[in-house]
Amino acid sequence: MPARAIEWPTLALLALTYVVWATGTLLWEVSALLSLVLTSIAIAQYSSLQHEVLHGHPFANQRLNEALVFPAFSLVVPYIRFRDTHLAHHYDPNLTDPYDDAESNYLDPAVWERTPRVMQKLLRINNTLLGRMLLGPAIGTYYFVKSDLALIRAGDRGIAKAWVLNGVGVAMVLAWLLSFGTMPVLAYVLAAYIGYSLLKIRTFLEHRAHVAFRARTVIIEDRGPLSLLFLNNNLHVVHHMHPAVPWYHLPRMYAAKRAHYQRRNEAYVYRNYAEIFAKYLFRAKDPVPHPVWPVRKSEAPDME
Repeated sequence: MPARAIEWPTLALLALTYVVWATGTLLWEVSALLSLVLTSIAIAQYSSLQHEVLHGHPFANQRLNEALVFPAFSLVVPYIRFRDTHLAHHYDPNLTDPYDDAESNYLDPAVWERTPRVMQKLLRINNTLLGRMLLGPAIGTYYFVKSDLALIRAGDRGIAKAWVLNGVGVAMVLAWLLSFGTMPVLAYVLAAYIGYSLLKIRTFLEHRAHVAFRARTVIIEDRGPLSLLFLNNNLHVVHHMHPAVPWYHLPRMYAAKRAHYQRRNEAYVYRNYAEIFAKYLFRAKDPVPHPVWPVRKSEAPDME
């Protein structure tokens, strides 16, 4: 079998993202606003590229792939933890499960009833798009770090190692900022938060609660700047059905079988992100307690 070709579009975009990130961190004394914007966008794009890497791109050698995204631009999301939880998330029967899907924003209704009222209010706000962008990075990081700390205390060495390696990646970022960059460290922390906020636009409604797991994953037919920032993962049902396909092939695959993908996810479709902002900027799309709990997991998979 011939060796797999290098995926040059991914490699080129990764190189460009490093350039934009470095440029952003160097421009603070020229324009703080431009510096913040460029760095934030680069961090979000880098996170999307990390997602591409964990699915086996751009090289056949996965160790080489992961070396390309070792620096911890986002600071608080260890790549190894992202990789492991996201690959588990790709077991579609678990999608939206409050316990088995690490990317779910739903709670078990029984847990919701025990949640303090102040946190309930914050989580309701977090279910609007504006709330998800403003509060989502903090809320997500809080629950993620809290869970990982509990697992580390329970003796999970793999998770501890992931955080140690993330610390090395953060040290690389700090070394650049302190040796070459003009952007203050606190400003970089803000840029990382904004980058995470941008990613929350993508994840806001990627999955919905539905009795059929094939119908839980969205299609957003956007082809604008956000589609590039998210590496076409707005065509999310196509990615879930074909996770090994590189990002730049997803639009063509969707266009070739558009009706098929929309039948599969039972028309969970939006035209673009403008429609989503108009509908959900100030209004919650979903309740926080899972509306069809327990999640049904018996449906046979359909991968065509």
